[in-house]
Amino acid sequence: MAQPSVGCQVECKHSRDPGSAARGSRFANRRVRCWHSCCVFRSRRLHVFTSGGSMPEEATIKRARKAKRAGKSPTTQAGEFVREEIHHVREGKHGARSAKQAIAIGLSKARRAGVKLPAPPASASRRTKQSAAPASRAGRRGARKTSAKRSRATKRALKRESRSTASRQALSKQARSAARTRQRRRRHAA
Repeated sequence: MAQPSVGCQVECKHSRDPGSAARGSRFANRRVRCWHSCCVFRSRRLHVFTSGGSMPEEATIKRARKAKRAGKSPTTQAGEFVREEIHHVREGKHGARSAKQAIAIGLSKARRAGVKLPAPPASASRRTKQSAAPASRAGRRGARKTSAKRSRATKRALKRESRSTASRQALSKQARSAARTRQRRRRHAA
């Protein structure tokens, strides 16, 4: 198979111009992965997963730190972790029961990484509040070794879940339902 171009893992209509690397593009020395659904599903067998367990990838942490230095809000910083989680589901690393669960996993990772996210809203379930509190404490405390048995169990449970929860349609539906719960003023301010 030919060497994939800079934009995608495999040759597809979303690939960047292969000549851009030769012309001194900012992507010249960097391999950028394409997340279009057609590319992900065609190239799933090409992905090599380097990070194991539930640790956020180094690039995600760097992007979140950069957002913090730029003075962005904690929710924007946490967005990087959510993005990573959506990509994991799309890659087939694991699944999620719903788009909301994938987002919740990303927010939990952000809290554990030390992002100062606010507590869940009063309308959130008791269980959500209970799981957010220790994650925030873990972020303040610093890294501790995760139980291997717990990590394996979580991973096995998520592997059984669907991958379609990170599709464009599922995320669009989740965004619309989340927007409906917000007041009109807040929707327009965003």
